[in-house]
Amino acid sequence: QVQLVESGGGSVQAGGSLRLSCAASGLTFGRYAMGWFRQAPGKEREFVAGITWSGATTYYHDSVKGRFTISRDNAKNTVYLQMRSLKPEDTAVYYCAADSIVVPSKTPTAYDYWGQGTQVTVSS
Repeated sequence: QVQLVESGGGSVQAGGSLRLSCAASGLTFGRYAMGWFRQAPGKEREFVAGITWSGATTYYHDSVKGRFTISRDNAKNTVYLQMRSLKPEDTAVYYCAADSIVVPSKTPTAYDYWGQGTQVTVSS
């Protein structure tokens, strides 16, 4: 049974930092591209960042470029999202997802597996 478990969410003030983790089990982690998405109340789920199987290439939504960094440790079956210079508009539930292709898609429906999400709240 595949499980993706996010952790590291919380409440911070604008300008602060958080590091999200997503631990995967039940799949050959190194064969999956990984993505982070977020969903704010009343809004659609949106792509935040993605990383290829090997971790060699990363992709970001324009709104987080230069502030967020996605990385992975295939030995630990874990993907991370380091978030810096957080803004109130970053407030959302953050989800990690696994996609069984090399290059991560920006489309949520392309992903095979999802975590339950972790809340990130940024106050001004």
